[in-house]
Amino acid sequence: MRAGVTQVELAARLGRPQPFISFVERGERRIDVIEFYAIMKALGADPERAFRELIAKLPDRLEI
Repeated sequence: MRAGVTQVELAARLGRPQPFISFVERGERRIDVIEFYAIMKALGADPERAFRELIAKLPDRLEI
């Protein structure tokens, strides 16, 4: 998703430091479902739709 929001702007909207956003973007930090919801809302996206789209792209079996 390209929302046209910088890491600094998104971090401010979430009340988090900028490195938090960087770690998430680079896949160095996973987020939980509540954080996902908050991030989607902060980006102006529909969290439910975004989650459905994410799930549709995942394989049937995931290694965690």
